[in-house]
Amino acid sequence: MSETALRTSSPARPLALAQVAEPAVRLTHVSKWFDTAGRRQTVLDDIELTVHRGEFVCVLGASGCGKSTLLNLVAGLDRPSAGAIEVTGGRRPALMFQDHALFPWLTAGRNVELALRLRGVPRREQHDEARRLLELVRLKDAHGKRVHELSGGMRQRVALARALAQDSDVLLMDEPFAALDAITRDVLHDELKRVWAENGLSVVFVTHNVREAVRLGRRIVLLSSRPGRVAREWTDTGLPEAALTARITDALREEIRRHGRG
Repeated sequence: MSETALRTSSPARPLALAQVAEPAVRLTHVSKWFDTAGRRQTVLDDIELTVHRGEFVCVLGASGCGKSTLLNLVAGLDRPSAGAIEVTGGRRPALMFQDHALFPWLTAGRNVELALRLRGVPRREQHDEARRLLELVRLKDAHGKRVHELSGGMRQRVALARALAQDSDVLLMDEPFAALDAITRDVLHDELKRVWAENGLSVVFVTHNVREAVRLGRRIVLLSSRPGRVAREWTDTGLPEAALTARITDALREEIRRHGRG
């Protein structure tokens, strides 16, 4: 089921509408299950989802509904039990986790350079490119700092720069700001929207936070609980953030109640 709602604070789209219509990620009848002790546990069931070029899609749902599993499938870290996943472009999607996963013995710059090296960027270019990427995420002076010298928000910015170093058109984000305080999280929301708009990325952002999904997503996809199915969608043509947050919160609660009754 889809729903449209006018939103007053949407940033300009990074690409022309004709370009946005092109698919970046397409899931066709995707299911994932695990067989344990002779019993089948279905995590995702018959997911149909297309993310278009330049689109920012938030996947929302209760804990355990299969959001991270879906992201792992798109990233190629696991394979679907049924269905097909297509990612366009020449590179695998870049993936950013809740934990920054930076190497503590390396500086911020070296962490980014490592991703560039794995991508095959010539050594002589890695230093300047790492500086450019750190500047892109507003960490111009952090190149030589080690991880323990950085705040939580700065570490996540370095992790974002490292993900961007993979030079993928598709960025997958698994609750990357969940461990941060509210003010830092809001600041990084604004930074992420700026980076997205400036670079024309296709973003799939997983969260269980309704307010975060409303602030970031140009489209919000709600998964049902156990197994995860696409239950509702909201697209960005409308309501003020507070009203849309309330509407989606009600829908999420209903999905949780429905699972509890099951």
